[in-house]
Amino acid sequence: MAQQQRTGQSADLRKVVTVTDEVLLELGRPVATVVRRVAAAAVIRNPWAGRSFVADLQPDVETVAPGLGRLLAGRLAEELGGVENIEAFGKAAVVGLDGEIEHGSALIHTPYFGNVLRELAEGTSIIVFSDDRLAAGEPLTVPVWHKTAAATRTHYQTVQIRVADAPRPDEIVVVAAAASGPRPNARIGDRRSDPVVRLADLENAR
Repeated sequence: MAQQQRTGQSADLRKVVTVTDEVLLELGRPVATVVRRVAAAAVIRNPWAGRSFVADLQPDVETVAPGLGRLLAGRLAEELGGVENIEAFGKAAVVGLDGEIEHGSALIHTPYFGNVLRELAEGTSIIVFSDDRLAAGEPLTVPVWHKTAAATRTHYQTVQIRVADAPRPDEIVVVAAAASGPRPNARIGDRRSDPVVRLADLENAR
């Protein structure tokens, strides 16, 4: 069991799916920075499936979540050519139709997953997220932002992933996503250079 937790492998892990894209043109124009975006998804059996309402989710979280964090962080680094190439990250969970949204939240919103993913990605930011309950094959959009400077607008973007046969009703898909750089041709400025904008000033300017 200890070895399984260290590697993220488990008898309840059915498959791992990784999706990577690389944007070269935007509106026919070459992008200033070629960026790779990746989402890695682990399909697992919902540890609370068939148990009706479970009041205390913590014991299973402590058992399952750290291994998933290690597994998915490793896949992101592998796809992007090293942890140093991860500039932005995000996370998500999709619960099958027989589960609760809280089941997915339990696996990604506690330090047993989030802190592991952040440490292995060498980040410091809170990890932006999405979660949902969906039938198998439905797409999920995962937001990402800068791993050490969450307010950096250039890195606000999304990665979409779809697993054709998951989640089954008694499964959860846990996702980690990353990007190696900013949005294609990002140019909307940043908070550090923003003017002070107040609603009253906008109203008076009409």
